Amino acid sequence: MVQIHRDLTNFGPGRYTEGKKYLAGALELCRVSGLSGTKEVAQSQVLIGMGLLAGSTIMLLTILWGSCVIVGKCDLSENSTTIDSQDTKAFSLFGSGVSTDLQTSYAARIMAISILPFIVVQIPQILKLQSGHRLTLLLGLIVAVLLLLTYCLYQIFQPWIQRRKLEYSRLKHVMSGLLKHAQMHTFGHLIDDDGTPNVSVIEKYDWFAIRFYLYFHPKKYLLNDTVKIGRLFHKIDLDNDGKIGRGELQAFIVGVNFEDIELDSNLATDQVMADFDRSRNSSIEKGEFVDGVLRWLEEAKRVVAGSGAYSKKFMEDFHITTGEEHNALLDKHEDDGESIENPTWTCFKAISLLLLGTAMAAAFADPLVDAVHNFSSATSIPSFFISFIAMPLATNSSEAVSAIIFASRKKQRTLSLTFSEVYGGVTMNNTLCLAVFLALVYIRGLTWDFSSEVLVIFLVCIIMGLFTSFRTKFPLWTCFVAFLLYPLSLVLVYILDYKFGWS
Repeated sequence: MVQIHRDLTNFGPGRYTEGKKYLAGALELCRVSGLSGTKEVAQSQVLIGMGLLAGSTIMLLTILWGSCVIVGKCDLSENSTTIDSQDTKAFSLFGSGVSTDLQTSYAARIMAISILPFIVVQIPQILKLQSGHRLTLLLGLIVAVLLLLTYCLYQIFQPWIQRRKLEYSRLKHVMSGLLKHAQMHTFGHLIDDDGTPNVSVIEKYDWFAIRFYLYFHPKKYLLNDTVKIGRLFHKIDLDNDGKIGRGELQAFIVGVNFEDIELDSNLATDQVMADFDRSRNSSIEKGEFVDGVLRWLEEAKRVVAGSGAYSKKFMEDFHITTGEEHNALLDKHEDDGESIENPTWTCFKAISLLLLGTAMAAAFADPLVDAVHNFSSATSIPSFFISFIAMPLATNSSEAVSAIIFASRKKQRTLSLTFSEVYGGVTMNNTLCLAVFLALVYIRGLTWDFSSEVLVIFLVCIIMGLFTSFRTKFPLWTCFVAFLLYPLSLVLVYILDYKFGWS
């Protein structure tokens, strides 16, 4: 499986490629769930397949997720950002933790959306309908397949999305540098220590006076229309023709020292021109300049709103933030751009290894089911709980070891890759594996009676999906939230099945 991963990663955008083992896993699910044998045998075995599916999903989002937080934790700085490879605060619940990139949060959102097929197949139970069970099975199968195709297309086109994000981050950083330069060198201090506009400086320059009065000044109604044209515009407009040409803009960008990133002045100039020149006449006029600066001041306000916006550090904070974002995306883009020496052979080798893994999964599936039944009979433990607890540990052991090793490098990039793999694995469980499972139940006319299992999958995916979709910093205490969900899931299934008779 490690070799499959290495080969298939060449086709992905620099992240783990989730499809590396799920084709084999889907066939294994078929065999475990009763692809062969009589209908009665298949119905008795289908519970094991559902236990494997539910157990794998919940194990990934609880035990494995929490373990990665523990082994990957680094020191958290005062602004809650992690310091790569520095782990001096031991097991401080709030002083250490992990951080991921924005793309990882997007993967978590996709994972949360992938729960939709489970909701579809549960419609008869939710609405207490006596009919329509086979129809909802078919609809759930269709939704799962459509989500799978959409997810695959997303993976294919993600490099283009990454390049677009890189271009936008470069533009943001260039604009933050220009605003910072204006703050430090051109105008004096635009904002006083208490966060209010420095009127004596602002009144000299039309575009800053207008925008800062409109945004900040409590007496903005005193603003008149006779304030002079801004000095920055004239500084860039070297030939004093009332508009900024491409050469003038590039000369100014080169003059602003971007020490924190490697900046291509040609690309930066093209992007600023495209952003400001709304009339598309290859020059930036005063009105376009004012509007463009206004938009970027608004963006700066949004980005630094939580860290002392409108203070004297306002522009500095924005510049630092955009620089970090640009460098993070640039690292991923450079990794993604690695060429493949022989794509045909790489593709053939990867597919061959996948087929080999599929054949091995098919060969060992029946003995695995027999072992579960025998162990269940010997211990009087329901086979579902064995498949829920033990089988995911066996079938996902390589995934878990790989993820933990990757997380132990204690870097944001490797942690982002690790958590993206976890979320991607759950997404594939909720789409590909569920689609195979639903197809089996539908074709063989089996009974779908897994309300408690679906409920725990839904709850864990939604809780962890929402928890990880809107934040990128996870202090150490968050691992205990994930760990706690695992026993709670087991208890919930037991209560619903054996106390309330859901199954």
